[in-house]
Amino acid sequence: MRVTYLSLKLAGITLVALMTLATPFVANAKTSGDSNRDGGQRRGRDWDGYPNLGGSFDLRQTSLNAGYNEGSKEGRNDRSKNKYRDYNDFKSYRNADSDYSSKLGDRSLYQRYYRMAFESGYDTENPPPNRRNRDRDYDRDRDGHRGRNWDRYGTYGGSFDLRQTALNAGYNAGIKEGRNDGKKGRHRNYDDFGSYRNADTDYSSKLGDKELYRRYYREGFQNGYEDGYRGY
Repeated sequence: MRVTYLSLKLAGITLVALMTLATPFVANAKTSGDSNRDGGQRRGRDWDGYPNLGGSFDLRQTSLNAGYNEGSKEGRNDRSKNKYRDYNDFKSYRNADSDYSSKLGDRSLYQRYYRMAFESGYDTENPPPNRRNRDRDYDRDRDGHRGRNWDRYGTYGGSFDLRQTALNAGYNAGIKEGRNDGKKGRHRNYDDFGSYRNADTDYSSKLGDKELYRRYYREGFQNGYEDGYRGY
């Protein structure tokens, strides 16, 4: 069989064309892999990395953006002063309604997204000491259901007894309130509950730092409330 110069040239052009078409798919696969690795480490402004709790696209995007911006700002301020504060020390976190409009939908849902992003923004700019990467916890259970598996909750320091007592007390109080509200078909803001605001049930000075206890308590309460509300 005679192999002409023209046939070789045509074969070469075909090969180049096939390689060109394949390149974007390889690049996209690499980018996707990198994105997944990054997302497992820190959500940041990647809104797809946050749990989807429902609501409209605009509600979710607006609240996450507003919360992250405010949290980042406060985190940078505190980092410059070499201090780390509880999220509830910030009025913007407690209110969680910056940029909110009734046109967006449910206010309490907006606040949940807002606070979630505020925490991420604050910790990104001002990481807490001895923390476990909480993004990894969210990736393991995107709907926020961690139940009583305390290994799935953040670790911010303190003794084993402090952490376990606070998470257990918070979860117990939260699930009770969540079940009550679930029966009535209403979902309330965590700050509506005195037990959440005080966050000191079962606390003893023997356990250690009270503010750290309150932080664990509130995390347990939030998850307990959502579990109770959804009937777990």
